Amino acid sequence: MRREVCLFVDEGPLPDSEASVEEIARRTHQLKAIPRPVTAEEAKALVKCFGPDDCYGIAWTLLHLIETGPNPVLTRKPAPDANEWHHMLWKRAVCGGLSQRR
Repeated sequence: MRREVCLFVDEGPLPDSEASVEEIARRTHQLKAIPRPVTAEEAKALVKCFGPDDCYGIAWTLLHLIETGPNPVLTRKPAPDANEWHHMLWKRAVCGGLSQRR
């Protein structure tokens, strides 16, 4: 994996919207530094970085970045208690004809 992806993934999931302005700005900067498109390996690692909410829209940026890689990144329907962003990725892959509902 490229250095920029490793740096982002090593920080763990995105913070929630209660995080400091500095923390959110730092994570946004890290995310935007990742060159597009991502590889399949990078997309699978990045999928683990969704936090508990949309983090002021940063989660959408992460979702769109993941979608630049080979799709679908999720090959099975997420469990009912999975992160909402995993469900969103899955629904978008199904609607785009990349995955079959299962």
